[in-house]
Amino acid sequence: MEVKQVLRMNGGEGKTSYATHSQHQRMVASMVKPIVQESIEELYQTLFPECLKIADLGCSLGPNTLLVVSEIIEILSTTSQKLNSPLPSLQAFLNDLPGNDFNTIFRSLRSFYRKLETEKANTFGNCFISGVPGSFYGRLFPCNSLHFVHSSYAIMWLSEVPKGLVSQTGEALNKGNICIAKTSPPAVFKAYLDQFERDFTLFLKSRAEELVAGGCMVLTTMGSIKSDDPLSIWEVIGLKLNDMVLEGMIEESKLDNFNLPYYAATMEEVKKVIEAEGSFTLRKLEAFKVDWDTYIKKANKGLDKQAREAILASDIKAVGEPILASHFGEASIEDLFRRFKEVVLDHMEKEKCVYCNLVISLKKKG
Repeated sequence: MEVKQVLRMNGGEGKTSYATHSQHQRMVASMVKPIVQESIEELYQTLFPECLKIADLGCSLGPNTLLVVSEIIEILSTTSQKLNSPLPSLQAFLNDLPGNDFNTIFRSLRSFYRKLETEKANTFGNCFISGVPGSFYGRLFPCNSLHFVHSSYAIMWLSEVPKGLVSQTGEALNKGNICIAKTSPPAVFKAYLDQFERDFTLFLKSRAEELVAGGCMVLTTMGSIKSDDPLSIWEVIGLKLNDMVLEGMIEESKLDNFNLPYYAATMEEVKKVIEAEGSFTLRKLEAFKVDWDTYIKKANKGLDKQAREAILASDIKAVGEPILASHFGEASIEDLFRRFKEVVLDHMEKEKCVYCNLVISLKKKG
């Protein structure tokens, strides 16, 4: 099945939805806000657009989806007051794959506009929000039509599973793993890196055509400290799937033939592609690390380990359930994440695992 058909987060607003389980992503977005602010202020003071047009690529759903729009409105309001200049209108395009739950986003717009009207009254101009389904690995917008592109936790998801994961004799090269793992052979690392380079190059070329001269991007993604020493949380999912194979609950061939379209690049790999593609000036490339459960401990002081494990398992399930269930079946999912919950924090502490986050700030040349 094609990636674009199964790569989505759990929809709706219920207890298993991504909307309910995206606190880590919100924490990361708040950490990146100063870099977004810097880009928007520069755009405003340099281009003075009557209508600032922005795109949020890989917007998903839930309270985080409109967070960047709210932040940009706040930045524009503050900056215009400092400069004593009129506010532009804002046009925001929310993009994700067609399988994303856009209906939940659209239902939330009414309350978003009401809140904006209450808080800003007549101090902010018009705000227009629309959905744009489609893959960002290709063109989405007309030439020279955007001022700012934002993407958070999206570009680590590839356009497809790398094709080089099967040998010429038909043997699975990444046996027992669902992503790059410590036991993956060099050919698997190369296949994933090659796919990332192709995808990220196309991403940059597409955005270069869509952004105006001087337009900016701020991209946040999962990264790696060293690509040959992965510490991905998905590796733990793979270990638990292996246990289910050993117990006869999942066919071995089913596990061997499954690989996530996921690649967490290093800073050096990101920089290499940006320089080779050539359309953008790299203004900032920063990395920051957090433990897998940092966001849980910050928001819920005093929770014991068992409670933190339960939250973390639910959050990862909200991300991974659709694509995992499409291959291994719905019946396996509850047992899989029960097993994951029992070991995830012990694994993190033993292996000293962290999320490595990369923040990339770019400006279109010309």
